[in-house]
Amino acid sequence: MSSAPSVSSNDSCRWLLVAVCLAAMAMPISFTGPAVALPVIQTALGGTPVQLNWVTNAFMLSFGATLMAAGALADAHGRRRLFLGGLLLVIASGLALACVQGIVAFDLLRAVQGLGCAAAFAGGTAGLAQVVQGSARTRAFSFIGTSFGAGLALGPLLSGWLSDAAGWRAVVMTPGLISAVALGIGARWMTESRAPAPGRLDWPGMLAFTAALSLLTVGVLQAPDSGWTHPLVLGSLAAAASAGFIFVAIERRVARLGGAPMLDLSLFRYPRFVGVQLLAAAPAYGFVVLLVLLPIRFIGLEGRDALEAGRFMLLLSAPVLVIPSVAAVLARRFSAGRIAAAGLLVCAAGLAWLSTCAPGSGLARLAGPLLAIGIGIGLPWGLMDGLAVSVVPRERAGMASGIFNTVRVAGEGIALALVGAGLTALVASQLAHLPGTAAVAAVAAQRVTTGDMAQVLALLPGVDRGAVLQAYGRAFATLLEVLAAVTAATAFVILAFLRDPAPARVEVSAAECA
Repeated sequence: MSSAPSVSSNDSCRWLLVAVCLAAMAMPISFTGPAVALPVIQTALGGTPVQLNWVTNAFMLSFGATLMAAGALADAHGRRRLFLGGLLLVIASGLALACVQGIVAFDLLRAVQGLGCAAAFAGGTAGLAQVVQGSARTRAFSFIGTSFGAGLALGPLLSGWLSDAAGWRAVVMTPGLISAVALGIGARWMTESRAPAPGRLDWPGMLAFTAALSLLTVGVLQAPDSGWTHPLVLGSLAAAASAGFIFVAIERRVARLGGAPMLDLSLFRYPRFVGVQLLAAAPAYGFVVLLVLLPIRFIGLEGRDALEAGRFMLLLSAPVLVIPSVAAVLARRFSAGRIAAAGLLVCAAGLAWLSTCAPGSGLARLAGPLLAIGIGIGLPWGLMDGLAVSVVPRERAGMASGIFNTVRVAGEGIALALVGAGLTALVASQLAHLPGTAAVAAVAAQRVTTGDMAQVLALLPGVDRGAVLQAYGRAFATLLEVLAAVTAATAFVILAFLRDPAPARVEVSAAECA
């Protein structure tokens, strides 16, 4: 166990908060950066559509699948150790990503980067929770949320500028550079801590959970390329379902024997807890998928430069940085459930509005719907973490937070896979209506959804770029209409589950750690 710095506890706490906030800021940049630079990465490293989809999904899958396990490891083996080790992994993987020569190695390293981010997030937040108490903890964790929002808001613009100015390697190295600063601060100011009597790690549950998520993602990503009836796809989906059933059986057995399950299934007896999990998943298909799909549309298909695309994406993501403060004010008069439902309805309206914007639309046309989506998601964004621990008994708050974050991140990975597969199918349907394209429509659609317009035109001789964009625009509009309907339906379900006659008092700004 390391010794504490010879300074006041307040100084140590504040610097630790800075380190954790920097780590939190690096995570969304790790997610959005390669999405903005994907067309350039594709040119440099090549790859099939499935391999290019794994650029984003490998990170999200490994991060979401290991987050709860990382929290248990932090309690058992040391929160400082896991925080610093995770940051080192992020730094090393970022350097390695800049040196790879092929897309398969790139995808594998993205999975490693996700593991590092999960370890850093779990270790950092768990360590911070040991040194701040009461309202100071609320302010500190709200500040972490704000830092995450800052990374989400500024990441696309920063990545666009770096991609144009220094190339894709600068984009993938940026999270590592931020993590290096966090590592230096954390190594100096963070003291080691462990749970007084950590339970035995639920390794079978962890493995079954990871297998279920991985197999589901593999099946969904492979479906557009091989077809939903292909043995690999059907086998992956069936194996995912089996792993899911095995996971539930393991968790029930561990709980029955008096052990510490990875997931306490009894929490799902609380209707409000179920509502919070639905709320955790809602941004995935109402907002997060656009962070990947829109840069591909703007850069790969419409031909905008990365910096211009970053400016457009800033309209979508910047509200997440400021609107949570508005939600905190509203929470003094209205229940969190009503605020969250209202925000999702605004988001749904923005998605429907965006569906009317054809490819090539200018800033004046896109600004309104992009801002509406960002504002709508921003309203529940700042309330979700507090809700996650407020809807269960206090002694189960830690596990509830871990489940919430796992659902949020894993849901994003699954949503990306499902929405990407859906968009590919819709594009293929639209391309099939063009003369002489029926035989290659499915293959061309996969290239369209990865932004490879040059390859699309090579596959479709006699079809001009304008016709492809029109087909894509119709498919994208249909997808947005479906996402709008699902988001609106989720709003009403969440309102039903999170009925609360008393307004929830939520703090969002953080001035001091203690």
